[in-house]
Amino acid sequence: MGQVRIIGGLWKRSVLRVVDRPGLRPTPDRVRETLFNWIESWAQTPLIQSRVCDVFAGTGALAFEAASRGAASVIALESDALAAKEITQAVDRLGANNLKVLKTDALSFLARQPANSFDLVFLDPPFGQGLLAKGLAAAKAVLSAQGMVHVEGERPWRELLTPEQQAGWLEQRSAKAGAVHHALLSLEPN
Repeated sequence: MGQVRIIGGLWKRSVLRVVDRPGLRPTPDRVRETLFNWIESWAQTPLIQSRVCDVFAGTGALAFEAASRGAASVIALESDALAAKEITQAVDRLGANNLKVLKTDALSFLARQPANSFDLVFLDPPFGQGLLAKGLAAAKAVLSAQGMVHVEGERPWRELLTPEQQAGWLEQRSAKAGAVHHALLSLEPN
């Protein structure tokens, strides 16, 4: 079993165990550090007031980073029973009262949520399964007007989506770290 460390906030340097599951790859430290710097610079809703959803949680690293840095509430969605159990055990170990873990199909969960449910959504789906487009469509329906979505993929997000699937999104920042392309997106103003 591998491990990653939380890099900021209340639980800085705390270890999260990484279960060996197909397609599970924790968001690298460098990407998480960059992402949270971007959020501080670009988000119109401060993280401490944000409602956060980690859609394909995996290790829960992004969910724990947001919770560790004081997000008002964080939901980690994970369909794999072993991965969800590991995240839940870490929540208990750290006393992460602002982080809730749901073992569920993430896209089905989002489809049942009302509009304006989240201010920040992390979309880090398994690579090569075409889930980014579905995830962005689901996120658009539940994101607050000033909300942001962080996407990760094996290629830049615009290369993974058709022009129709890109419609309505503005890229605030993007970068590449190793094999991971990531971007922070916001909704186009109405």
